[in-house]
Amino acid sequence: MIEYALLFAAGCYGIALLLDLWRIAVGPDDADRILALDTMVINVIALLVLYGVWRGTAIYFEAAMLIAMVGFVSTVAYCRFLLRGDIIE
Repeated sequence: MIEYALLFAAGCYGIALLLDLWRIAVGPDDADRILALDTMVINVIALLVLYGVWRGTAIYFEAAMLIAMVGFVSTVAYCRFLLRGDIIE
């Protein structure tokens, strides 16, 4: 039964990734594109956690933590670049 739940959740997150890609391509504003990229990072983290549960190993949880940290830093850097035009002062 858990396999069906994991498959359903992975399908939902896959569809969410496709919708995020659409928002990045069509987004009316740069802020919408930044939010879509941040949401994509969250969806990829969820897919990694689901895959880790399916495989029964903890290494994917550590990979999800690393991607979360990199995603946060990249979102902050991209927002700062859009606001100031400079990342490092």
